[in-house]
Amino acid sequence: MTVILSNVRLLHGVEQQYLPELFDVALQGEWIVAIEPAGTLPRAEGDTVVPLDGCLLTPGLINGHQHSHEHFHKGRVENLPLELWMHYVRAPRPVRLTPRQVYLRTLTGAIEALRSGATTVVDDCNLGGSIDRDSLDAIYQAYEDAGIRAMVGFSMMDRPLVDSFPFVDAIFPQELLAQMRAIPRPTPDAWFAFLGEEVQNRHPQSNRVGVLVAPSAPQRCTPGFLARCRAFADEHALPVITHVQETRLQIVTAQAFYGKPMVQYLDEQGFLKPGTSLIHAVWLSNDEIARIAASGATVQHNPWSNLMLGSGVQPTRQLLDAGVSVSLGSDGCSSTVTGNMLNVVGSAAALSKIRGKDYSRWLTAAEALRAGTIGGAGALGMAGQLGVIAPGYRADLVAYRTDTINFSPLTDPVRQLVYAERGTSIDSMFVAGRCVMCNGRLTNIDEGAILREIAGTYENLKAEFDLADQSVGPLIAEMEKIVDRASALEAGWKTHMTRLDE
Repeated sequence: MTVILSNVRLLHGVEQQYLPELFDVALQGEWIVAIEPAGTLPRAEGDTVVPLDGCLLTPGLINGHQHSHEHFHKGRVENLPLELWMHYVRAPRPVRLTPRQVYLRTLTGAIEALRSGATTVVDDCNLGGSIDRDSLDAIYQAYEDAGIRAMVGFSMMDRPLVDSFPFVDAIFPQELLAQMRAIPRPTPDAWFAFLGEEVQNRHPQSNRVGVLVAPSAPQRCTPGFLARCRAFADEHALPVITHVQETRLQIVTAQAFYGKPMVQYLDEQGFLKPGTSLIHAVWLSNDEIARIAASGATVQHNPWSNLMLGSGVQPTRQLLDAGVSVSLGSDGCSSTVTGNMLNVVGSAAALSKIRGKDYSRWLTAAEALRAGTIGGAGALGMAGQLGVIAPGYRADLVAYRTDTINFSPLTDPVRQLVYAERGTSIDSMFVAGRCVMCNGRLTNIDEGAILREIAGTYENLKAEFDLADQSVGPLIAEMEKIVDRASALEAGWKTHMTRLDE
């Protein structure tokens, strides 16, 4: 059976060229099979016609980085840098959730993704101290039920989180340090046995909800663990994501741990390869950019998160000039308050305009949109499959009404999409060729009932989250000393300017 999306304006091909004429787009299964002027596609008995009169049809956005374990932390903290904020979502006294609560928490992000034009999310989820099959299945089921494409990673590390920071032995009280080091975590063997099971049924090339390999960050993993992550990903042809040099403190960490930048360290370890996405990558030197380009690895820009945590501004133009592919992600909503992917695309374009006087080097709306679609596909090993409206690509598509205020008058649809639209104009969405939103309503779930249940669930858990926050207090007091000490130190290499320090 063929599904025909009729009478659309669209962003066509790998150039994402806006075509103001009306077209019909034919889908078979999860694939785009034809694009022809409106009314010219042959129609057979049994075909389904979806009238989208005058809508702007775009590739679905690809949110290359979020953390579903943060969705119940939305808006709970503000005005903290990464190294202080992050402990609130990994509290010494964590909140224990039932599988149903994990399911609802995950759906929170899936709904927001769909409502902001994202048809794919990468969920770098923290499973806590053990691998709980029921909770994991709840995460998968939430994405299956929402109808979104998802790749799930598990924020893997084999070092205690506290040992990913410099100076802890000199600064932390020994009792607190011992407490932090005693927090349980899966063993390396447990991680890879688990991943070996998951990849059998959840490979992202053949499953809408799949898995990838997600070592949390170099400083949180031993060299041997990173090597096992690399080897597993290579053996199974899986994408890899990892956080790299998000903050200035991580530059100091690289100096203390390796005596060299983290990108150089990863390169020398043989970790940088195509299909590897370096998340954030804010504090980079020219040599590091050259190494990333030569390796074929990609970089992901999380502009809104980097702003909200005060981490800095990624040198995106320099990366693009070097031939590095850049994708986009929202990061977790504990730090950002929103996972709105259209906000991320708009922020990426707008934020570039504070870097330098040469306005010809500012990112355009079209470049930001490309990063949020084609760039994301390449980062996840889906180049040639996602991010483009053309025959032979998977039908992950979004139709925006153009009679809304964000597109009125219709002057430049790409700029209006990037800078003005935040999801209110979405009429319909398709993931793997199936309609997951029609006339502005999600089709796979009862959104109203789910949101009411989410609200009630959080209300019942709020006291537990308050206690978890209180457990972070002693840790924050010592981490502030780490941050202060690091701020007085310099690394042995020069990075691009990322922050407007006083």
